[in-house]
Amino acid sequence: LERFHERQLRVSPHVLGHSKAHVGRVVAELVRAAKAQGLQPGPLALSLRGDFVRIGSAYEQHKVRSPDCFDILVPLRLPPHLEPQPRCADGLGPCGAFVCGLRARDGWTRRCRPFAEGFCVELQGRSHLSSGLVLRWFQGHLQRCLGAVRYRLQERCRVSLSACPGQPPTLHILPCSDYVCCHISMAVRLIPAIPLGDALYLTALPPEGPHGSLAPEALWGLNASRQEQRLLGWLKEQAPAASCHLKCLQILKGLRDLRRHGLEEPFCSQWGRVLSSYVLKTALFSLLLQGPLEAWDEQFLVERLEDLVLYLRDCLRKQVLMDFFLGNTSIPEAVALPRFLKEATPVNLLSAFDGPTLDLVAFQLISTWIQAPHIIRMYSSPRYWRPVPAP
Repeated sequence: LERFHERQLRVSPHVLGHSKAHVGRVVAELVRAAKAQGLQPGPLALSLRGDFVRIGSAYEQHKVRSPDCFDILVPLRLPPHLEPQPRCADGLGPCGAFVCGLRARDGWTRRCRPFAEGFCVELQGRSHLSSGLVLRWFQGHLQRCLGAVRYRLQERCRVSLSACPGQPPTLHILPCSDYVCCHISMAVRLIPAIPLGDALYLTALPPEGPHGSLAPEALWGLNASRQEQRLLGWLKEQAPAASCHLKCLQILKGLRDLRRHGLEEPFCSQWGRVLSSYVLKTALFSLLLQGPLEAWDEQFLVERLEDLVLYLRDCLRKQVLMDFFLGNTSIPEAVALPRFLKEATPVNLLSAFDGPTLDLVAFQLISTWIQAPHIIRMYSSPRYWRPVPAP
């Protein structure tokens, strides 16, 4: 396991640092250009707030294999007289989905109609902000600003923007000088986000749920990435200096990806969706707070990794793994949570999957752990490390 982590999973801090710095500069240029183009958007349009938020494994120290993919939240600004009013989309969408009503400070007037027609949908007789319409506007706005960025950056890298229907646009960065020592082609997912305050954001849900049903354009997901980063920072302070909790997460993600090669469709896709990186991270958070953090010293790597696998196996058999932040009252007081998160309805991350699928994933998970040395030897050649589409 140590050799597997060192040779195939561990990302060089030097390379990761260069990549993150380059991504930060390019995204800053693009966001600055997009904000400048919308400096006077008028009272009836969206605009960029002008900053961006780095999220995901590359910024949480558990990225595996290569620093070639990054996630960036790009906060948007609503017209000055409108405020978001999110609430759980009970019965209207998948578990954990939200809808975003809008409140006009002076009441809905005729001047609000153009914005509602451009960015809202009717739901239960009320006007709600549409994630689909906001996403399409965001894609077009960035595409129009790309020319200025491409011109300014042409000596350092080539940049392009691609978008799939219903997905956030992806900025592709290809270094063309020694500015990035490793010349890694990078993909940066730019996610438009509606700020709610307290470092919480609404982001568009994927167009298809686990069962392939189209999500209505009124639905949003709640992003609490900043709270996850705060929790990871607190855990780093409390755990031993040589804690292995992030290494356990990296190895489990690596074993999950290797195991794909021996699975056939449609179960191969279900395997990746059930054991998504967010599910694995949620299980790790839950397990970390159950026992003494001293037990996560690196000398106990195999024991803690086995505990994590068995904990996940039990969750899959019970068909229950609760979201760590929504409605969780057992989070340490040192990790201050916004009131909105504390009072939210708890969400079961496994509720979208049927029992037989979860049982099969549980069986394959234990099988993967038992056969880990064999799986690592069998699928560790470079030809198996091809990019895997993210669920």
